[in-house]
Amino acid sequence: MGPLGSCTRDPAYRKGRKRPPVPEVRSPTLRRRELGALLRSLRLAQGLTVEQVAEHLLCSPSKVSRLETGHRGATPRDVRDLCALYGVTDPAQRERMAKLAQEGKQQGWWQPYELQFATYVDLEAAAVSLAYFQNIIVPGLLQTADYARAMHQADVGEYTPERIEEHVEVRMRRQALLTRDPPLQLSVVIDEAVLHREVGGPAVMGAQLDHLVQLAKLPNVMLQVISYKAGAHPAMDSTFDILDFGEAASSLVYVEGLMGFLYIERPEDINRFREIFEYLQSLALNPQDSIELMTKIRAQYNSATLLASGDSGE
Repeated sequence: MGPLGSCTRDPAYRKGRKRPPVPEVRSPTLRRRELGALLRSLRLAQGLTVEQVAEHLLCSPSKVSRLETGHRGATPRDVRDLCALYGVTDPAQRERMAKLAQEGKQQGWWQPYELQFATYVDLEAAAVSLAYFQNIIVPGLLQTADYARAMHQADVGEYTPERIEEHVEVRMRRQALLTRDPPLQLSVVIDEAVLHREVGGPAVMGAQLDHLVQLAKLPNVMLQVISYKAGAHPAMDSTFDILDFGEAASSLVYVEGLMGFLYIERPEDINRFREIFEYLQSLALNPQDSIELMTKIRAQYNSATLLASGDSGE
């Protein structure tokens, strides 16, 4: 189960794992991206190519590229050698780079869980704002524990009950982003189909929609529903989210599917996703009308739950 809630292959099924508590740290992935962007700007300022830097450091060009994209952590020696090559003499800047390299190797609370989507959880924790579009299921940050559990139980993989509970625990911990100080700014657009897909049965869905209504009232959450009446739209066969990190790093788009996930970082591609998301917002019901629709559908689930229990409510 991926971070947005859809099914992905998860190789970690071991039972009975005991994990020591992990202190909260600044996002290691974001620190690597920050350092990588700085290294790239320093290289370009010196008019050097990746190949020239690699030749000077006696390493492969791929290592230099991975350092600059944040896909590889830098060692103290890397920082020292690159500072010398790029003429970085300011002690404060050297110290900042060394600190970024050190933080890029720290362990986040999510890493002991051996998640296939650990990089996403890391980036999500560092995001200032996030824009979700989901056309199939409730987004992960908005799921109740019972809804998330039902999602994992429906997977065709070899999830053990223990592994399912670990994933539910991770999902619940991630949701603290919505109430932290300052909270994550979350904009969500979901298709009405999300509200009608009966995950876990009517009782689970009733509680899930009640949870959505409550979250939609938070000042940092904007939740909109594209009603069936809106007809076709340009993201009917897609699900994605846009992560923004303020001045710390450039934005990126995350796309998830059955076979895996993809990070999109090219500015022109990100702008395209922003345009689509803004169009979806304009097509969707406004937040208040969205709450009214969710409330109406929630009442239907509550009625179905009463009927199933043999209680007419009279």
